[in-house]
Amino acid sequence: MALANMQVYDDEIYTTTIELLGQKLEAFNAASGGAIVLNTNAYRGNYTKTAFFQSIASAQRRVDRTAAIAGQASTSLTQGEFVGVKVGGGFGPVIFEPSQMTYLLESPEDAIMAIGEGFADALLADQLNTAVGCAVAAVENIAALVNDVSASAGMSQQALNKGHYKFGDMSGMLVCDIMHSSGSESLTDKALANGERLFVSSNVTVISILGKIVVVSDIPALYVAGTPNKTKVLSVSSGGIIVSNSGDIVTNLETSNGKTRIETTWQADYTFVLSLKGYAWDTVNGGTSPVDATLFTGTNWDIAVTSTKNSLGTLTIADADL
Repeated sequence: MALANMQVYDDEIYTTTIELLGQKLEAFNAASGGAIVLNTNAYRGNYTKTAFFQSIASAQRRVDRTAAIAGQASTSLTQGEFVGVKVGGGFGPVIFEPSQMTYLLESPEDAIMAIGEGFADALLADQLNTAVGCAVAAVENIAALVNDVSASAGMSQQALNKGHYKFGDMSGMLVCDIMHSSGSESLTDKALANGERLFVSSNVTVISILGKIVVVSDIPALYVAGTPNKTKVLSVSSGGIIVSNSGDIVTNLETSNGKTRIETTWQADYTFVLSLKGYAWDTVNGGTSPVDATLFTGTNWDIAVTSTKNSLGTLTIADADL
């Protein structure tokens, strides 16, 4: 009886998780200003590929109308390709004892919501940590997009500003700064001291930094322990990071005998597709279904645009203790 009831609840847990995850994604998308787009679009196969026409700005030339007509080399119209990769994940197994599941019969709605919330939170955390980790690795591999002051300075408005201007005249395309709490703390301390004249006001609330939305999250890729400890800020353009296919979730409930008490396990498998604006996943070196070590290797993300200003963003690195 308990197993039959739990199997019904398991189906509801699956449905609730999808719904709750969708709600969380919508809230996060709004909060990040569209820099990181999390959606539930589904894709077939190992990769997503999008073709685009590359810049033909080099075809522009100056003409001397008084000179004799001569031959002119042509500019080929070429296409590039953005490539995203599908990432696999798992949740559980979580072990239950059927004799302990009587609470589900007392209040199944509350139990289902709690399990769904926990699973949805785990999925969202994995997507966010993985997406930012990949983006940091990809950007850090392009020296022209990195402002590294970690050898001599902590995080500051000046360091962030120079990081933004790795995009030059297109720095306004950067809409969101994603930073570790160590970087946020450093900026707040300097704001409180008002050493950088961030604002002149009777209160101490920092609303924005250089006009960008700020997302503070202790994502592992944004902090590196060492000498010195380093904190990183990823500055992202609109649509710079896209995570798709969150709806691909498979769950299973199983009961086993042979021990002093009957045990039931619940387990889930899921996948999502990760795409970075301006980059192509290296399908040869990176391969299919990559693990974290492969995903977080910058050379596995090839720059696919002729101008780095058209990529996902820039990176600022500073001493976390200054």
